[in-house]
Amino acid sequence: MSGLLALLDDVAGIAKVAAASVDDVMAAAGKAGAKTAGVIIDDAAVTPKYVQGFAPARELPIIWRIARGSIFNKIILLLPVALLLANFAPWLITPLLMIGGSYLCFEGAEKIFHVLFPHGSTEINKDMSVRDPGHLEEQKVKGAIKTDFILSAEIMTIALAAIEAPNLWMQAATLAVVGIGVTVAVYGSVALIVKMDDVGLYLARNAPTPVGRGLGRGLVRAMPTVMKTLSIVGTAAMLWVGGSIVIHGMEVLGFGWLGHHSHDWAYAIGHSVSEQWVGAVEWIAKATMDGIFGLIWGLALIPIATKVIGPIVGAFSGKSA
Repeated sequence: MSGLLALLDDVAGIAKVAAASVDDVMAAAGKAGAKTAGVIIDDAAVTPKYVQGFAPARELPIIWRIARGSIFNKIILLLPVALLLANFAPWLITPLLMIGGSYLCFEGAEKIFHVLFPHGSTEINKDMSVRDPGHLEEQKVKGAIKTDFILSAEIMTIALAAIEAPNLWMQAATLAVVGIGVTVAVYGSVALIVKMDDVGLYLARNAPTPVGRGLGRGLVRAMPTVMKTLSIVGTAAMLWVGGSIVIHGMEVLGFGWLGHHSHDWAYAIGHSVSEQWVGAVEWIAKATMDGIFGLIWGLALIPIATKVIGPIVGAFSGKSA
C-alpha cells in the first residue's frame, strides 16, 4: 500500500511539473506572439485578396488550403530550421530576415508600380481566369502560400528571439504554439472577413426586424470597400514590415545610421504634439518612414528581380521568366 501511495505521489509530482511546463510554454508563447504583431497584421491584411474574384462557394476552401499550407510552412519547414539556426548558426538569422524583408518590399513596391504603370498582360490574365478558374485558383493558392512562407519565417524568427526558454524542447513547444495560434487567428479572421457579405445577404433577406435587414444591406454595400481597403492596408503593411526588418538588420550588421536617424526623427515628431499623443504619433512617424524606405528599396529591387534573378530562376526551373 505504501508503494502505491509513493507511486501516486510521484505521478502527482510529474503532473505538477508537466502543468508548470505547459503554463511556461503558454506564457512564453503569449509573450513571443505579441512581438510578432506587425507581421500578423500584414498577414491578415494581405490574405483576403487571394479569394477576390472567385465564387462564394470557393472562398472558404481556398482559405482552408492556404491555412494548411501555412501550418506546413511554420511547423514542418520553418520550426526545425529556426531551432537549428538559433542554436548552431545564429549569425545567419539577420541576413535571412533581411532577405525576407526585401522580398516583402519587392512585393509591395511591385503592386504599386503595376497600379501606376499597368502592363499589357492584364487582359490576357483576365481571359485566362475566365477560361480556367481552376488553374487560376491553383496559382492564387501557390502565390499565397509562397507569401505566407516569408511572413511565417519572419513570425517564427521574431518569436524565437523573444523566447526565454531553458532548453531546446521548450523552445520547440513554444514556437509550435505560436505558429498554430497565429495561423488560427489570421485565417479565422480572414474567413470571417471574406464571408461577411454572405452574412449581410442572409440578414438582408431573413432578419426578423427592419434594423437587422438594414444592417445586412449595409454589410453587403460596405464589403467591396472593406476588401479594397484591406488590399491597400496589406500593401502598406508589406512595405512597413519589410522596411523595418531591413533597417533593423542593417543596425545589427553595423550600418545603423539610417535606423538611428529615423528613430531620432520619429522621436522629434512625436514630442512635437500633446503629451497624451506622443507614443501614437512617434509610432506612426516611425512606421511611415519604414514604409517609405521599404517602397524605395522595393522599387530598386524590381529591375534586379525581373532582369537578373527571374531569368536565373527560370533557367534552373525550365520556366520562362
